[in-house]
Amino acid sequence: MEFSPPIKSRSSIYIHISLDEQNYPAEITWQTDAPDTEEHPCKAMLLSLFDANTRDTVKIDLWTNDMQVMEMDRFFFQTLRALADTYHNATRNVRLASAMQQFVQYFGEETEILPRG
Repeated sequence: MEFSPPIKSRSSIYIHISLDEQNYPAEITWQTDAPDTEEHPCKAMLLSLFDANTRDTVKIDLWTNDMQVMEMDRFFFQTLRALADTYHNATRNVRLASAMQQFVQYFGEETEILPRG
């Protein structure tokens, strides 16, 4: 049996997807339930949830039609860098986190987000 700390409060994050006539995302916005918050526009989102029962990852990946390739490259670069940092913080596995960061460096250089060398 897994330990679950008592819940003191809840918070919500809202994601709104507006679709075009072909049912592709035309606009994506998000906001929280904090008082006086407004919707924040974005061009892409990657949402991964780890199902506690099935131990599978459920993913929702969406981007708008006006997301340019260079923007997608930057989005993935920043996401991969954050994933490597999160993995290190969660597991303290320096060897694998370092290998992930090496790939992030390679990805950044190949997409010309970072200078080579």
